[in-house]
Amino acid sequence: MPTKTLIRGLPFVLASFLMPAAMAAERLPPIDAGSFKAPVRVACVGDSITQGSGAGKGMSYPTQLQGLLGESWVVGNFGVSGRTLLKKGDHPYWNEAAYQKALTFKPDVVVIMLGTNDTKPQNWQHEAEFVADYTELVKSFQALESKPRVYVCRPCPVPEPGNFGINEAGVQEQIPRIDTLAVKMKIGVIDMHAALADKPELLPDRVHPNTAGAGEMAKAAFTALTGKPATTAK
Repeated sequence: MPTKTLIRGLPFVLASFLMPAAMAAERLPPIDAGSFKAPVRVACVGDSITQGSGAGKGMSYPTQLQGLLGESWVVGNFGVSGRTLLKKGDHPYWNEAAYQKALTFKPDVVVIMLGTNDTKPQNWQHEAEFVADYTELVKSFQALESKPRVYVCRPCPVPEPGNFGINEAGVQEQIPRIDTLAVKMKIGVIDMHAALADKPELLPDRVHPNTAGAGEMAKAAFTALTGKPATTAK
């Protein structure tokens, strides 16, 4: 199971208990859509998992999140398959038109889930730059006139032995860095890893969540944004 993979010599479940400050970063005040004059605009930034690969047509996690949130929210999907957070990665998200579209979307909320493709060996050789690049990406959204609230995601688990060069060991090296970054920048964390950690059957190719898996991700995002439990789409 993914939760048994070691991180710096410790099981992930144990390691997670050693980051209480990072855990606190997840609990931002709920967003009250009623306090906005127009629908709350949510930009979902990411790779193929955000784009919807592995899920049924029209069933990506951002689309399912839209269904949960309802008409007081507008969710935009700015995921691009195969993209990395790292600028020196093989396919940096930074170079994509989707990144520019996410910026011009004038979001009130930004949900970033990148890092999965960065675990590939050719990309993770630049791991020393992961936090700096992530910090810069967050700041690029924080600098927008709309002053969005930013959430970063712990990446989805990668059931062993992984696939496409993507691996759980790299994901678990990223998680504490993402948590620490969130604390320092006072932004939110959405735990997509925990949402699927005990459900490997929802990741049939060991990387991409299927429709049900994307639904679990949508529920995790819904709860993080609204402070409410998620059940079925509206």
